[in-house]
Amino acid sequence: MRELKILTDTFQSLGGDPEVFQDRHIAHMAASGHQLVSQREIPGVTIDAQETGDRITNTIIIEKGKHIDLPIHLCLGITEKTGIQRIQTRLVIEEGASVSFVAHCLFPFVEFGEHRMDATIAIKEGAHVRYHENHYQGTHGGMVVVPKAIIAVGPGAQYFSDFSLVKGRVGQLNIDYVVEVATSAVAELTSKVFGRGSDIIHIKEKMILAGEYARGLITTRVALEHDAQGDMTGIMEAHAKGARGHVDCREIIKDRAIGRAIPIVEVTHPEAKVTHEAAIGTVDKKELETLMAHGLDPEQATELIVSGMLQ
Repeated sequence: MRELKILTDTFQSLGGDPEVFQDRHIAHMAASGHQLVSQREIPGVTIDAQETGDRITNTIIIEKGKHIDLPIHLCLGITEKTGIQRIQTRLVIEEGASVSFVAHCLFPFVEFGEHRMDATIAIKEGAHVRYHENHYQGTHGGMVVVPKAIIAVGPGAQYFSDFSLVKGRVGQLNIDYVVEVATSAVAELTSKVFGRGSDIIHIKEKMILAGEYARGLITTRVALEHDAQGDMTGIMEAHAKGARGHVDCREIIKDRAIGRAIPIVEVTHPEAKVTHEAAIGTVDKKELETLMAHGLDPEQATELIVSGMLQ
């Protein structure tokens, strides 16, 4: 199928192994626009993906107590120069299960396009989930990407998520994530984005530490150059005994770029604690001087520092 080949070729060009979509031991789902192009279930993983005309709906359930050794791959994208993709996703990781997801969102040729993702993720008691999301949105800067997610992390469960968009252009990005963390559970959100040209980036991530001894971390790393703009809002709330949270935002800007960071912290229990830090500006002078002392010019040194921050 043409659309699947374009997606897998793009995936390969970015360093991925397209054989994961042929391996019968690896669960996956792939969609181009509102067309399903491939999917596979494996024992312990149920996938119910449907074309509904104006969107793709997708429910994935990891059975209770199952440990899925190989990552589940979700390949989403638009393979034409223009297009719209709307995805409605529901992930349920049942009690004691363990799984990792790798989402590839690929828009290699899009000049004008839109991708909207509405996700709900339910991580039951004692489950463990890692979710890696990598984007490539081409070189035109014409994509509008709006990922929204509501995540519930159950008692004693763990959720680690990272979002990466560091190659090519961003276009417009508007992330809106809300995570609620139950008793003795752990959640971490990491976002890394590089804005160029006239890219516009909005990242809003909210974490609610609702249960006793819940732990949460929000880490945001953004680099901006040319005329790009970035607004980062990290919200951490702690409402129970022993809850601990931290918000960490760093932005490097150059040229005419504009960066903004708004950490918001709220604590309603005397035995909870939340901390935050935010830094916006040019690269660290000492780091720059150290690299230049090893023979790099200022531009090369700056690129290396930015690359290291976004790894």
